[in-house]
Amino acid sequence: MQSLVMAAAVAFTVSLAAGPLFIPLLRRLKFGQSIREEGPERHYVKAGTPTMGGVIFLLGLLVAALLFAGSSAEVWLALFVTVGHGLIGFLDDFIKVVLKRSLGLKARQKLAGQIVMAVALAYIGAVYFGRGTDLWIPLLGINVDFGALYYVLIFFVLVGTTNAVNLTDGLDGLAAGTTVVAALAYTAICLSFGKHDLAVFSVALAGACLGFLRYNAHPAKVFMGDTGSLALGGALASVAVLTKTELLLISVGGVYVVEALSVIIQVISFKLTGKRVFRMSPIHHHFELGGWSETKVVTVFWLAGAICGALALVILAVSQAGGL
Repeated sequence: MQSLVMAAAVAFTVSLAAGPLFIPLLRRLKFGQSIREEGPERHYVKAGTPTMGGVIFLLGLLVAALLFAGSSAEVWLALFVTVGHGLIGFLDDFIKVVLKRSLGLKARQKLAGQIVMAVALAYIGAVYFGRGTDLWIPLLGINVDFGALYYVLIFFVLVGTTNAVNLTDGLDGLAAGTTVVAALAYTAICLSFGKHDLAVFSVALAGACLGFLRYNAHPAKVFMGDTGSLALGGALASVAVLTKTELLLISVGGVYVVEALSVIIQVISFKLTGKRVFRMSPIHHHFELGGWSETKVVTVFWLAGAICGALALVILAVSQAGGL
């Protein structure tokens, strides 16, 4: 337990200390965020706020994870997936912000990098860590072997999670705060499976994001950018895969799921009927345009994330007690 507390404290402190170093640097390099014209008008004042701030909490996570679980091959694999997605996000941010190419990396370029990480995560986990190619079904307490299709499944878990977190990162502190509660939920899940090193990784992720919130909470002094949001998705997905809780991730990351679904529903509805279901998607903008303040939306979504995390722990407890 002491190592968990220390990992969280170190990650928090490093992130907190890194902010005053990186934020002025990002500002001097003119790595400023551009705001989409179709977004809420109140967001226009955020134009020019430094982005790519995900490097701040990534540094905190790396230092803490390596200090307190650096001997774990599973943690190294989780870091590979996390930092790998962070690098993809950094390149995307760099192309958009510095090179002024609004589309960033091409879709096939992103997918190529994600395929490499998905294969590495699935293969190393299945073969070298004995994770196998089966999927654990919560509540029923059974495992279904997917064979070769397991690799395809893991690819969709990674892509789905990273994109969902990316969509959630639209308000000050929203993605970072929901990740704090999701990572804490996964800390408990890892401990329940006896995976102490992955619990260290998860609690370090929570501590690093909490430190980052000092600069990302409203009014944000820095945005995480794709550098941060893709890395967060990669981190959560890798822990889910290594603990065989891919389906439980749906509950742990319930806020991300709703955000992604709101975009899918909006697009399908508009293409089929020409009408929008929401005032704007992702759904956090729907509430903003409905009159909620940004801080109210974020606070409510944090609370929803905490409820989703608690529900996941209840589902886990029921499943381990014999299921339904």
